[in-house]
Amino acid sequence: MTSRTAIAAAAARIAAHVRRTPLLRLAGTDLGLTFPVTLKLELLQHAGSFKPRGAFNRLLSAELPRAGVIAASGGNHGAAVAYAARALGVTAEIFVPALTPAAKVARIASYGARVVQGGETYAEALAASRERLAETGALEVHAYDHADVLAGQGTVGREFELDAPELTHVLVATGGGGLIGGIAAWYAASAAIVSVEPAGCPALHNALQAGEPVPAPVGGLAADSLGARQVGGLMFPIAARYVAASVLVPDDAIATAQQLIWDRLRLIAEPGGATALAALVCGAFVPPAGARVGVLVCGANTDPTKGAAP
Repeated sequence: MTSRTAIAAAAARIAAHVRRTPLLRLAGTDLGLTFPVTLKLELLQHAGSFKPRGAFNRLLSAELPRAGVIAASGGNHGAAVAYAARALGVTAEIFVPALTPAAKVARIASYGARVVQGGETYAEALAASRERLAETGALEVHAYDHADVLAGQGTVGREFELDAPELTHVLVATGGGGLIGGIAAWYAASAAIVSVEPAGCPALHNALQAGEPVPAPVGGLAADSLGARQVGGLMFPIAARYVAASVLVPDDAIATAQQLIWDRLRLIAEPGGATALAALVCGAFVPPAGARVGVLVCGANTDPTKGAAP
């Protein structure tokens, strides 16, 4: 299980390569809520999401082969791996599914990676990437189910706690589970970690109900970033122990949260990046009286001419 020791070591390892993203402390009225909220603006991270943390920790913890690195991604992880590979002077090959938005494909390519479409879903892209991996001997950088990736993503939680030690509840958008797994491993029982998933991508919600990772549907507005068919085996024991609540939100709440982030804060969040806030906006999660709530805004890789942001 990923530990606070591993996460602290990851923080030291990647410090020169990632941003310590800022907090925004807001009165409830700023977002139409009745209680204050602290946002961690991880959408300002390099490559537009939290993902470089895990990518850098994976690459810096391994011996990098001449064949470079390979990854499958719905978009953000691929951009992060491409960014990290370029920074460390190795080649990257990224397999994406057909559902990956053009803006994310362009972002991956802009960092010099070779982009390959591999199927309709993330699971099919992952299978295609592993066929290619067997041919090349490149280093695989899994999007969420690897100890180094989990520890790297856990550095988000470490920063959040260091900069906002008063928080009692932390809301995190969940896809394959690397982010919430790392954050929950850091906080353990010191704050209530709340998983927020789109109703169309309930991988962790279903796993917690079943008592083990199980296949789940993939669809809806945030499927490109949160559409894992099944949560990772490494994160599940962490989530089962430390995730205090798991809620689902509809697409219209995600779109409303996106629009709210733009209207009130003038920040552009992608659907997955706005999903955690959507739980407060639509009432899927109602914090108890006196709670001090933190929300991770985890990604910004979207086309600002489409969707909620103008």
